[in-house]
Parts: sequence; structure tokens; C-alpha cells
Amino acid sequence: MVEDIIQVPLVDTNMPDRATLFATLASELERPRPLLPQVIKHLCGTYGLERDSIGVFLVEELPKLEDYEIDLILSPVFTPGLLDQAVFAELLGPNAVPLAEWFGLIRQLIARPTRAPLVTEDGQSHPIPLREVTIERYVYRLRLGATIPASLFELLSRRAPADDRPLLKAIARRAIWENDLRRDILGRYFAAAIGTEQYRSDDAVDLLKLAETYEPADTVDLLRRIPHWEQVLRHEINLASNPKAFFNERVEELHGGGRDQRRQDNAEPKQRELAFLARLKPLLA
Repeated sequence: MVEDIIQVPLVDTNMPDRATLFATLASELERPRPLLPQVIKHLCGTYGLERDSIGVFLVEELPKLEDYEIDLILSPVFTPGLLDQAVFAELLGPNAVPLAEWFGLIRQLIARPTRAPLVTEDGQSHPIPLREVTIERYVYRLRLGATIPASLFELLSRRAPADDRPLLKAIARRAIWENDLRRDILGRYFAAAIGTEQYRSDDAVDLLKLAETYEPADTVDLLRRIPHWEQVLRHEINLASNPKAFFNERVEELHGGGRDQRRQDNAEPKQRELAFLARLKPLLA
């Protein structure tokens, strides 16, 4: 797992010291985390729990489980997403943390010990000590080993809105852009969009999702595929705007009668995606 993300670190005098990095890791791991619905469902289904007994289980029984069981339970809560990565992208700037330091940080977090408050549906907080398997999952997926090319980092530092910089740096550190030709897609987008009326941070996130889903070879390949995606979206919007008739009046009433809510719910996400592609094309062309 770790070998796949080794990169040569950049040398930068602004690189945070180990104490700052450790303190940030501990702070993020120890912030309150609500249990996600899939975690609650897994606990109830696998261990036969009632929902009001989950808190007691977390405190008294979870520490007795095997590592693989704990990982199955806690992985949805401790797999960092883009916003988690943004905290460390802002802290690290263009730099990578050498792999050798990861293991020391993990050992230190275990020895702390690091306790995470898990919040159940009743709003109660249940602090639990985090085991190595959970801390490793979190640290390995923060993109600590990633870098940002100097030119791209300078562009973000000079032109991106201050509030958006952590998120945009996290996007720039994702693995999909490690290929030079794919990174050109992101560089072109940032250079053309940031500082103009066309810039939207949500579009940068959507571009990342597009690249990670379809893995375009380069900018030309991405632009070539957009017309097909637009055609598919228009077809789906048309179907969503004209859903099949209900099989009886009672079901139709439950969906709003003549104000069939399915039309709005199903069509709006597709319309937003179509509008994003329309904004993206001229920026990359």
C-alpha cells in the first residue's frame, strides 16, 4: 500500500516541523465524529445491537475486537476525504512528507494515546482509543507523500481566493494528476478560471471527480469526450423530466400529485452537471 505513493519530497524552508504536523494529525483524529448511517447499520446487523446500545458497545466491546473487525466498523469514519486532505495540503504546501517519517508519527499517535470521540444518534460522545489499524488508514490516505509542481503551487498561492486555497491544493495533490499529461488538464483549468467570473470551487471538485472517474489521457482526450457526455445527460434529463406514469392514484398523491417531485429531484443533478461541462469546455480549449 505505502510503496504505491512514494514520491521524492521537495525541499522548502516553509515545510512544517514534525511537532506541528503531529499536533495537526492528533487534533484531526481527536475531533468529534458522528457515526455514519452505514456504520450504525453494520453494528446492528453484525453484532445484533439495538440502536440505543451502540454507545456502550463502542466503549466496552470495540476494544476487544480483532483489527480487521475494527477496520470494518471504523473505516467509513476514518477514511479521509478531500476536506480532510485540505487541512494537510495547506499545512504542507508543495512538499511531501518522507515515508520514513510516517511510521514514527503513527507510533507516536498510538503511544499518545489518541482518543476519538464517536458521536451516536442521541448526540452522546463516546471517546475510544484508536488502534494502529485505524490510525494507519487515516495517515496513509492523507496524500502526505504527494507534491505540487512549483508553477502550479505559485498560481494557486497568488491567484486563488484565500478561503479556497486549502481545497484547491488538496485537489492538486491527488494521485490522478501525477501523470504529466493529465496534470496539464488541471493546470489549464486553474490558469483559465481562477480570477475570472467563470471560477467556481465546486467546478474544481467536479473536474477532479470527472478525471478520477474517466481517467482521460490528456486535455485533447477530455475535450473529445465531452460532447458524448453532454448528449447522454440531455437524454437523461429528458427522461427525468417526463417520468413514467404512476400505476395508481394513491402512489401519485404520495409523490405530489400533479406536482410530481420526481421530475425536479431526478433532473436537477443532471442539469448541474451539464452546466458544468458547458463552463469547462471553453476554459480547456
